[in-house]
Amino acid sequence: MATFNDIIQKNPLVLIDFSASWCGPCQQLSPILDEVKKHFGDDLSVIKIDVDKNQKLAAYYRVQGVPTMMLFKSGNQVWRQSGLLMKSELIKVINQHQK
Repeated sequence: MATFNDIIQKNPLVLIDFSASWCGPCQQLSPILDEVKKHFGDDLSVIKIDVDKNQKLAAYYRVQGVPTMMLFKSGNQVWRQSGLLMKSELIKVINQHQK
């Protein structure tokens, strides 16, 4: 299994979703992320990370609330936001960093 760093380094654009199974907004976000992934296809990797199962990683990135999303471009964090976003808002953010 690839490590977190391998994933963000090897894929040009990676959207990370720090979430939790007990989180209502996280559950609402899940189908939105599926739609965003379909929109971008192979140009975007979407990775869900359960903060309860990956506490060290969540602490490293100072995730204080869920959902927290981060966008990595070529291994560098270029965007971060906590809370629920709609599909159109996420697509707009990703488009800004795609080139």
